[in-house]
Amino acid sequence: MELGVQPAISGVGEVDQWSAKDIDIFVGDIFAVSRKILGPVDAVYDRAALVAFPEEMRNRYTAHLTEITDKAPQLLITYDYDQNAMEGPPFSVSNEEVKRHYRVNYDVTLIASADVPGGLKGKCAAKENVWLLKNE
Repeated sequence: MELGVQPAISGVGEVDQWSAKDIDIFVGDIFAVSRKILGPVDAVYDRAALVAFPEEMRNRYTAHLTEITDKAPQLLITYDYDQNAMEGPPFSVSNEEVKRHYRVNYDVTLIASADVPGGLKGKCAAKENVWLLKNE
């Protein structure tokens, strides 16, 4: 492997773990990851996970992520658009939905919002929203 990155030898099951100095990356089914496998988490960067799940799976995902990270702070990026104009993924996640999923465990702050240049996948107008979720 280049750059000193080595896969974990065992104990991760359905998830591959890649480690380098001061970082671990897990690749696989998020629902196969436990707090025991993950260990302490300093922060979460969710660039495309929440928006990849259809609405019926987002409650399970947000509850699981909150539990396995022990409510670590998150930088979350979502898209808000007319879901009738385009099928996901990425799926539209409204500001109200973000708050509904996270406000019980976090202070939820919208830190940036901008139009997606050229529209989402060039098909429809959309906002990209950046959220900071900090433990209360």
